[in-house]
Amino acid sequence: MSQRLGHRAIVLGGSMAGLLAARVLAESFAEVVIVDRDELTGVTTARRGVPQGRHVHGLLARGQQILEELFPGFTSGATAAGIPTGDLGELRWFFGGARLKPSTTGLICVSATRPMLESHVRARVAALPNVSLIERADIVGITTTRDNSRVIGARIHRHAKGSTEEVLDAELVIDATGRGSRTPVWLDELGYGRPDEDRVKINISYTSRIYRLADESVLNGDLSINPVATPAAPRGAFFSRIEDGKCALSLTGVLGDSAPTDPDGFLEYARSLPVPDIYEIIRDAEPLSDAVVYRYLASVRRRYERLARFPKGFLVLGDAACSFNPAYGQGMTVAALEALTLREHLTRGMPEAAGFHQDISRVIDVPWDMAVGGDLSYPQVEGPRPLKVRIGNAYVAKVHAAATRDPEVTRAFMRVAGMVEAPTALMRPSMMLRVLRNGKPSESAPLPRTDSGTGSGPDSGPDDVRAARAA
Repeated sequence: MSQRLGHRAIVLGGSMAGLLAARVLAESFAEVVIVDRDELTGVTTARRGVPQGRHVHGLLARGQQILEELFPGFTSGATAAGIPTGDLGELRWFFGGARLKPSTTGLICVSATRPMLESHVRARVAALPNVSLIERADIVGITTTRDNSRVIGARIHRHAKGSTEEVLDAELVIDATGRGSRTPVWLDELGYGRPDEDRVKINISYTSRIYRLADESVLNGDLSINPVATPAAPRGAFFSRIEDGKCALSLTGVLGDSAPTDPDGFLEYARSLPVPDIYEIIRDAEPLSDAVVYRYLASVRRRYERLARFPKGFLVLGDAACSFNPAYGQGMTVAALEALTLREHLTRGMPEAAGFHQDISRVIDVPWDMAVGGDLSYPQVEGPRPLKVRIGNAYVAKVHAAATRDPEVTRAFMRVAGMVEAPTALMRPSMMLRVLRNGKPSESAPLPRTDSGTGSGPDSGPDDVRAARAA
């Protein structure tokens, strides 16, 4: 057990980032209190505070490794609870309508709904003797010293009838309230100013539905089928076996495109995907839920590391610091990496805001560049495209093409996409040789389809398709 740094730490927000922060704080504080506006205990369904919770989520391989480090036996416990797992490189991946060659990577994919995965983490955190949850309570604000130089607690208001505002004192307060964080407003009111923000507008939608298959043999043993959206085929999907013998499907659209929620329209959108695999499975499957939509307008990165001043005793992490395009599945894994960064700072004493925010900025840099670079591969997405981005996107397109022929390229790509290795792993001479040898787009790759059977999605036509194939 680490040396105690204080009596109490407060975590604002009980989602994945908050839970993981509480886990490492419990090593250094006598008491850790998590505050959330939703009911948490025993909840295994989507919560109001996590609207994206109804849709297919990806826990990247590095995230799974960190959960196993923080909660030994986590993966085996999830498997025992009926959550399917598999090798990341052996899933059915498609890019631009062409399937990647399966490859055994040794990286574990935990295929659970977000609420179920979160509930397993929450149970492990809540079992810690010095962690407590305050549920169904609004976070009103933070409290500070008279000169506003230090945050010394939080103001909350429980939902229970007759409740009045309470003040919780603490030596350290963590904002893990997600992309709706009020910290920019609080800092401005305290005289610190708002952080700069980087925004990349992608306007992505997820339309999701739960199914039960009459015969799982139609999956051929595959855990997941993922035709990933690309500029050549901007309609995508994530179809995964999940807990309790069910399957979850999220249909994705970018740049304002969105699958309809009515049964016929939803099925027709699935038919318009560049590969028929998912449509052929769900047309005979039993729907267990109505289709629901989640829209995500833009990736947002708040640059707290650039503020000249920041109050002591207060840190920001998770989506409150940086919210990624969910198509890349990076959010939970970045939160886990930030929790490890917090743990490292705690071993040196009470974390200092400037140093902590600088360090999590370095954690964010790589996934942010990967996600933003991917979004900027769509010509309609606004944003600067320096030479680094243009070269990177051209090379990644060749990596995708090479991976349809060479399983070693698939393996290397999945290790990078899973955030186990840095993108530079794809630039090693031996790997570059494989990519250049196999990276010519296949002439036989299927064209992406729309409702009319031509084109590649919204605002596209034959010229777009020809250009995509020539890239």
